[in-house]
Amino acid sequence: MPTLHVLTVNAHMGFDLLNRRFVLPELRDAIRSVGADIVFLQEVMGANARHAKRHPNWPQGTQYQFLADQIWPHHAYGCNAIYPDGHHGNALLSTFPILRYDNRDVSVHGHEGRGLLHAVLALPDGRELHAVCVHLGLREAHRQRQLALLGELVRDEIPEDAPLIVAGDFNDWRLRGHPHLRRFGLGEAFETHCGRLARSFPARYPTLRLDRIYLRNVRVEHAEALSSRPWCHLSDHAPLSARVHA
Repeated sequence: MPTLHVLTVNAHMGFDLLNRRFVLPELRDAIRSVGADIVFLQEVMGANARHAKRHPNWPQGTQYQFLADQIWPHHAYGCNAIYPDGHHGNALLSTFPILRYDNRDVSVHGHEGRGLLHAVLALPDGRELHAVCVHLGLREAHRQRQLALLGELVRDEIPEDAPLIVAGDFNDWRLRGHPHLRRFGLGEAFETHCGRLARSFPARYPTLRLDRIYLRNVRVEHAEALSSRPWCHLSDHAPLSARVHA
């Protein structure tokens, strides 16, 4: 069974937690230092013409391509929100080939765009690993609808015996969505390894358990929240890291 290193990061559009400083190059260095095989990204920009004019070190391509450069040869992007200057969404970076992917729009009309990016990766042993990058809404009623759609995706489109990792920003600060995911056979990496969900928000003094790494047919070996420097200055969320056996 191969050992995989998984990282989930809310990229915060490439800006620091106060939205004052463009820190994407520093974030890329920090993500590279972890040595993850699979990186789940939320709030990553596909394009933004206004920011590109204002910041001289803005990448020529997309933010996820800039982060992936020369380290993760395979990547997928799901656009969640489109606006006059550009768009942003979820992305997945992988050292393993991505066989196919699909982005499911779970946005509630009139509110911020949200999505579920579902990718199928080819593991070295020939098996397929399903990875779902999640970013849910800020309102409880919206999250309940979005979690129901996530449950349908897991139930209807992912084989019960397939390795599955669901990770990202769930915005579930009251923990009401957590039992719902258990009903689909998903165990949370930090709860399994540490006995409790990780505190990930706000980055400098994490108190809320917003970010998660859920697993099915995958065993967790180690889990850690990255809330010290430099991470606490690179986003408003602390990234989560886990080593797992698929």
